[in-house]
Amino acid sequence: MLKANSLSIAFAGATCALLIASASPSLAQDARWQAVAQALGKAGTEMPGGIYRIGLPRTDLHVTLDGIELKPTFALGSWVAFMPMGNRAMVMGDLVLTENEVEPVMKSLIDGGLEITALHNHVLGAQPVTLYMHIGGTGDPLALARAIHTALALSKTPFTAAAAPTTPPAIDLDTAAIDSALGAKGSIAGGVYQVGIPRAVPPTEMGMAIPASMGGAEAINFQPLGGGRAAITGDFILAANEVNPVLRALRKNGIDVTALHSHMITENPRMFFMHFWAHDDVAKLLVGLRAALAEIAVKRD
Repeated sequence: MLKANSLSIAFAGATCALLIASASPSLAQDARWQAVAQALGKAGTEMPGGIYRIGLPRTDLHVTLDGIELKPTFALGSWVAFMPMGNRAMVMGDLVLTENEVEPVMKSLIDGGLEITALHNHVLGAQPVTLYMHIGGTGDPLALARAIHTALALSKTPFTAAAAPTTPPAIDLDTAAIDSALGAKGSIAGGVYQVGIPRAVPPTEMGMAIPASMGGAEAINFQPLGGGRAAITGDFILAANEVNPVLRALRKNGIDVTALHSHMITENPRMFFMHFWAHDDVAKLLVGLRAALAEIAVKRD
């Protein structure tokens, strides 16, 4: 079996290789990601910097916490992202799995040449229990995509994309107030308001900067509960000296810290990921989130 760190081969035989080599960079990239989408079994979106990110939300799961059913895009969003490296690619991802899915998926990923970089919880007390498996690898993008598809086929992860809404979605949140408080503009996904805030200086892996689309940003999700209330979760990516100041700021403002751990192995500088959970009036939640962000070296306009 082709390993993730083996030498890159042609994407789909000599004919495809010649076509890609002779095409313009943008056309070659399009062809590359189309082939990756086909191998993985689901199309994604090209992000800034040429990153190709594929979302695989666990729409099959019905997970509740504190009496709230968690939307897939809120806390159950598996994803993988590919960063081009010449004819090779770096892949990173976060796979949401049930307890009985962890072992077979992990074995298949290892057999396919992927690395497991973390396995842990993100929230506490949710039913059923979900675990989060972070993965990484470098090599031929098609081989990486095939290996990930083979592993996820051992879970119940859906590969069929939900139908796109015919009209722009609305959300029961004052998103302008959220944007203003956090200093970043979010976006709506599956009934959830997602805000990503990049670090002032992103960490690097193998000498390459890890952008927001590959998990290098402060991630904050809001699920509306009605009446000006929301549940929040997400994770802060932190340097060592930021960990305890952020932890104290969150807890002081009634936001639970539910996990503290790594997502990567060889990043530089060493980074830590702090997950959180709360549900309350949005205005109160924003006070705590702003206090936490004040302790982090984020990119500011």
